[in-house]
Amino acid sequence: MDFMNLLPDYYDHNLTMQTIQRIISLEAEALDEGLKNTVRQCFISTATDLLARYEVIFGLEVNCEKPVSYRRERILAKAVGNGTTTKSMIREVAAAYSNGEVEIMEDNANHKIVVRFVGTLGIPGNMNDLKITLEEIKPAHLELVYEYIYNTHATFNNITHKTMSQSTHWQLRNEEMDYVN
Repeated sequence: MDFMNLLPDYYDHNLTMQTIQRIISLEAEALDEGLKNTVRQCFISTATDLLARYEVIFGLEVNCEKPVSYRRERILAKAVGNGTTTKSMIREVAAAYSNGEVEIMEDNANHKIVVRFVGTLGIPGNMNDLKITLEEIKPAHLELVYEYIYNTHATFNNITHKTMSQSTHWQLRNEEMDYVN
């Protein structure tokens, strides 16, 4: 912000006033940025500096070596996962980690809960932390089973071998195929 624009025109050539206004402008910008950062720290989805505090609040191990996005996912999942464990709670926690749609199937006869990732191909990136979080919130007598979606041979019916050879085996199995012959 340039405070000189707020002053009358007769200050335009006054070097003392320009210097004072430049200093005030820099300080005002620093205060504004500090305020914005303080507000960002108040919300888990935008916090950076206070992630360790949120981890302590939710009883999570503080691990500053992990990427900020993983730490946020784990904190958000723990925040959602408080209270009685329900099918929708497990779905919300799993969706927070996978950034995609998740289906939850209860297999009460076999004491299992099936977590199927239908909005993401392959194994989501932060499965270790997701498994830890779900183990913490699920009833102890239930087993969690994870199912993932991959491309199948049917996906490649209209794709030539030449086109497929441009991708790795992992890409063919785990990434969306939008090739046009």
